[in-house]
Parts: sequence; structure tokens; C-alpha cells
Amino acid sequence: MDIDLSVSWLGLEMTSPLYNASGVMCRSVEDLEAMRASSSGALITKSCTLEPREGNPEPRYFVTPLGSINSMGLPNYGYQYYLDYAEKYDYANNKPLFISISGMSLADNLTIIKAFHERALPCILEVNLSCPNLPGKPQLGYDLPAAQHALEKICEFYDRPFGVKLPPYFDVSHFDQAAEVFNKFDLLKYVTCINSVGNGLVIDVDAESVVIKPKDGLGGLGGDYVLPTALANVREFVRRLPGKQVVGCGGVKSGREAFMHILAGATAVQVGSCLYEEGVGAFDRIAQELKDLMAAKGYQKLSDFRGKLKTL
Repeated sequence: MDIDLSVSWLGLEMTSPLYNASGVMCRSVEDLEAMRASSSGALITKSCTLEPREGNPEPRYFVTPLGSINSMGLPNYGYQYYLDYAEKYDYANNKPLFISISGMSLADNLTIIKAFHERALPCILEVNLSCPNLPGKPQLGYDLPAAQHALEKICEFYDRPFGVKLPPYFDVSHFDQAAEVFNKFDLLKYVTCINSVGNGLVIDVDAESVVIKPKDGLGGLGGDYVLPTALANVREFVRRLPGKQVVGCGGVKSGREAFMHILAGATAVQVGSCLYEEGVGAFDRIAQELKDLMAAKGYQKLSDFRGKLKTL
């Protein structure tokens, strides 16, 4: 059976539903070029700020048996660096390019978005409402009136489709409240669920110490830790955002987890912790595992099972 992993959405064509989560393999041009040359279906940049940032002090990333904890603090080269890359990108002959934006204030975000708007490039912007690793800076996705205000200001001038990266929500009422906000904006075409589960704590028993330095050891959890939460967010927003699409992110380390995200309704699937550890070869492996699982179940294309999760 010829298995088709292609995805058509946002006016874009992807040969695979898999691509990197923002933050992994995307800070430098070298990283982005490695992503472009990989078998991923798309690539997304590091979340960019107005000015370059070194990020939080090291150590700020730690691998655990169940995933990872990090407090990177948005290390990036500043939005102009990624704007330059986007301007030089060969859209006609390469996979889709997404640009992640995470200004330190609404004014910063508007400045960055206006700069991309003026260039009218065919890249897709993703506004990060959910970085949990900036000391003293709350996640905008948890302040829904502020998130709505930010989206209103963006949509005053930005006239192209865009998406937002969301924090994990944990209460049904929060799904309802967030969806009510997002459904107000027609050009908000997709949401990415989820960013890392913020402010976890991993302890090294032998050293009797935390394992990362920033925020006294608090950091965002990824990998196996977050898969059930990510799947719940994907499924609940698919249900609540008619006419919009959901990108699944969290806990994807094999074709099985990618299958789960798509079964829950995800249009595309991002890979984070696994990509950080394994490198771009992870895309070949995960895609083949997904194809094998689909073949075993008699599915030829992603739409055969997307969003068809059964309930009891």
C-alpha cells in the first residue's frame, strides 16, 4: 500500500505532517538549513525577540528518563536575523517556513509583526503566547483578556493568516474561555498545542540538588511527561475551534505518538525533546513508523483517521 503523509493547509503543501517545535534546531541559520534539508514537512524558527538574547544561565536543559526539563529563556539572534533569513528563503522550491514571534511586550510583538507585514513574505507567523521560562514575565495565554487585546491589536493591521502557540490548559472551563477568544479572529487560522508544561521541578537525589540553574530549578517539562496533556489540549481545541486547525506538540518520540496526535485531530505534528536528543534523523524514523502503523491499520492517508478518536 502506498502511504501518503502529505498535508495541505493554510494554502501550503507539506510532504509530511512532521516538523520541529520552535526552540529546537532553529536558532541559527545553520540549524534552519539543517531543518530545510531534512525530511520534515516544514520548519519553524526560534521564537524571536526585538533584540538578541543570550537566554538564561547554564545549565538550563536536562534530560530525564521521562523527557526533559528546560529553562532556556528565549535565546535568539533578534527578529532581524530571522527576517533576513525569511527574505532570502526560496519558497517556490522549499518546504513551508513558519516564523515564531515572542516579544517581551505587546509593543515589541507589534513592531516585529509589522516588519514582516511590510515585506509581504509567504512565511506564516506564529505568535508565542506561552513561554514559561522568563523570570518575571507571565504567560500571555493564561491572561485571556490580555491575549484578546493583543490579538485585536495585531489584527488591526495584519491581514494574513497566522497562528498562536498555546500553553497547556488543564480545566474544561479554560478550554471554553480560550476558544471563545480565539474564535473572534478569522485570520487566526491555527493554534499549536502545547508549549512545555511550565514550572516543573526535577531533583537529583544523589546531589540533593535541582538540575537546572534558572528560577531556582523550575523549568518547562517536555517529552513523555506531557503527552497526555498535549493530546487533551489538541482534542479539546479541535472540538472548539471550527474552521481553525490545531498543530499537535508534546511527547512525540515515535510514529505511535504522532498517530495519537493526528487521531485526536491534529493537522500537523511538531517534535521537540526527541529532535533535541536525536537530531534531524528523527523525522525519517518517525515518518516510517507512522507509515508502518497506518499500513497495519489499513489507512492510506492521514485524513482516513484524523480526528476520529473514539470515546466510551
